[in-house]
Amino acid sequence: MNHLYLRDEHRLFRSALRKFLEKEAVPYYDQWEQERMIPRSFWKKMGEQGYLCTGVDEKYGGAGADWAYSVVINEELERVGSGLVGIGLHNDIVVPYIQSYGTEEQKQRWLPGCARGDIITAIAMTEPGAGSDLASIKTTAIRDGDSYILNGQKTFITNGIQADLVLVACKTDPKAVPAHKGISLILVERDTPGFSRGRKLDKIGLHSQDTAELIFEDCRVPAANLLGQEGSGFRYMMEKLQQERLVVAIAAQVAAEEMLKMTIEYVKSREAFGQPISKFQHTQFKIVEMATEIEIGRAFLDQLIADHIRAQDIVTKVSMAKWWTTEMAKRVAAQCLQLHGGYGYMEEYKIARRYRDIPVSAIYAGSNEIMKVIIARNLGL
Repeated sequence: MNHLYLRDEHRLFRSALRKFLEKEAVPYYDQWEQERMIPRSFWKKMGEQGYLCTGVDEKYGGAGADWAYSVVINEELERVGSGLVGIGLHNDIVVPYIQSYGTEEQKQRWLPGCARGDIITAIAMTEPGAGSDLASIKTTAIRDGDSYILNGQKTFITNGIQADLVLVACKTDPKAVPAHKGISLILVERDTPGFSRGRKLDKIGLHSQDTAELIFEDCRVPAANLLGQEGSGFRYMMEKLQQERLVVAIAAQVAAEEMLKMTIEYVKSREAFGQPISKFQHTQFKIVEMATEIEIGRAFLDQLIADHIRAQDIVTKVSMAKWWTTEMAKRVAAQCLQLHGGYGYMEEYKIARRYRDIPVSAIYAGSNEIMKVIIARNLGL
């Protein structure tokens, strides 16, 4: 497909990245899934080749590239496997907070390492008792001289085990009314006293992506690590969620495209009753239905990406894309597994992994139910 936002240089970049991943990721991905971790050495290789933080300004170690390069990176990583989602989170969700709201000192201190792969980032919003309702978080950061004292727990944190720098959503004013006005964002470094990791969580899917609990017990963080203005954290998160949800929609779309591709190849080669099962009308109709939905999703998504690159406010449509593409990908996963028959239930077939990996996309970055609430509100309902 001739994407609306891609030029020749983006296509050359995709070709180079795909060759890199075929050499450095594809042969090892099964091992990473078994080991439940993407090795830091791969992060370093990504950084060395310029595939981390491409949008960061050149003076901080990035390429100063447009967001279409990030789209290409996210698509190619998803084609390898959904467990690489932590790299997209680093590139396009966490680092942009520092770019947008960080001081010059913070940018110089952290962005070069993020671009090299020396610093792996995470964002800690979700808590055991607060997910979609971010205003209800309980983690506190109380000012004490030139420091903040953090106390609380976070869970389901992508890159949680390996992260060297964690962007923590916390209450700097627990008594604020309304509650969201008391939320701030504070950057916590790996070796900060009082900061520890809990369990590496055992998930249904995304096995190679490290997800963890984070614990803050009288964790003393320099006040200089406050990102932006105190009390503005909730607003910052709302401003950045458009891109985060677009990243999730891109991954779901690519996953659906990959599942359809592998299933078409399978039904052409698998025989039953003396002929390939691709010759059965039922199989053809199911493939056609999925292919049509996938084409519709791609057309909608490409337009949104082009609009986002032009800095348009597309929160409503991105919310639509996030819920629709992730639900579509779940339908495709279930149908493709069914067309694989018993082999679809075997770990040696990639559809089994895709079937496990895709459901969480309808949950994180705001559940699909929350997407519908946002859409309804923006429609004036």
